[in-house]
Amino acid sequence: MAFVKSGWLLRQSTILKRWKKNWFDLWSDGHLIYYDDQTRQSIEDKVHMPVDCINIRTAHECRDIQPPDGKPKDCLLQIVCRDGKTISLCAESTDDCLAWKFTLQDSRTNTQVYGYGPYGDAYPAGTQVVYAANGQAYAVPYQYPYAGLYGQQPPNQVIIRERYRDSDSDLALGMLAGAATGMALGSLFWVF
Repeated sequence: MAFVKSGWLLRQSTILKRWKKNWFDLWSDGHLIYYDDQTRQSIEDKVHMPVDCINIRTAHECRDIQPPDGKPKDCLLQIVCRDGKTISLCAESTDDCLAWKFTLQDSRTNTQVYGYGPYGDAYPAGTQVVYAANGQAYAVPYQYPYAGLYGQQPPNQVIIRERYRDSDSDLALGMLAGAATGMALGSLFWVF
């Protein structure tokens, strides 16, 4: 695996909203990992772009954030994740921001995602790797009827399955809330 892009970016902290300089590495498998510094000793966090990222915003699309002192709004970049987390970044220049944006978008949409089995080996070609909403991967064996042009296997596909609620307790709670609201409104209208 190789780096696709590396470099310094300013990242806004989630609690105090202060800008902090972090070293970012984007790997060819789509993982964006950021560290305290360039030595890569302490990982701050990581995002798997094809699975976790749902949107990338730049410049004036970035809502509710102001750039650090001396930086224009055109240097801002936001990574919006599936779990509701938003990573706010600021590049050194407008050109650097656009380079990061295009590279991140490319890794989000064009990365072939490979899952790994319990024994440490990659799933064979033609195996579909499915990612659940919690990021867990599992393989679904699938034989392609057509091997592709010149005998090439089609690329692996990523499928995101959202969690859904199937418990009866949510239904019962909703019915109870509806009945209570109906009784309250009924007695209110009875007065008038």
